[in-house]
Amino acid sequence: METNVRTGSGTSTLVRRALAFFLPVAVLATLTCGLIYAEVQQDQRSGANDPQVQMAEDAAARLDAGASPASAIQTTRTVDLAASLAPFTIVFDGGHALLATDATLDGGQPAPPAGVLDAARPGSPNVVTWQPRAGVRIAAVVMAWHGGTILVGRSLRRVEEQESNAELIAGAAWLVMLAGLAAASAAAAWSWPRGSAS
Repeated sequence: METNVRTGSGTSTLVRRALAFFLPVAVLATLTCGLIYAEVQQDQRSGANDPQVQMAEDAAARLDAGASPASAIQTTRTVDLAASLAPFTIVFDGGHALLATDATLDGGQPAPPAGVLDAARPGSPNVVTWQPRAGVRIAAVVMAWHGGTILVGRSLRRVEEQESNAELIAGAAWLVMLAGLAAASAAAAWSWPRGSAS
């Protein structure tokens, strides 16, 4: 009976030591993986606004110089927001009426909520994620011009696929790190000198 008590006490001590090694490093590993994923996700989302910022600035400058709204559209074909990754342009007047566009969605000409357009100020574009319908998410840049606003957008589908891949990689790396830490902690607890205080 005495041997069983000692064995149980020894096992309890080993578990406590292993947890003492494991928990602080596991928290650090979790924070590290989370921060790395957040940085990658932010970098990918910020990059999703290219080339829309430049396209919107150039188009607004042309419109302010007297160009027609139709001339702000840089493509001669329509861009299906549900299927294409190509950037598109929508020009609005001051009352939010659509003046020119190369964008189409479900056979119609999409437009964002009025608040998205109103938030754009001269020299201060409004950069938003616009969801015209379920399953379609757009990285949009809205720029003010003297006669209204111009929206240049691009599908986030590819960016969101990359974000999903990054999330899977970060999750897998986190699990591998925890498994390695658990094994190392168990080994360290087992090899701890038996005569040391617990």
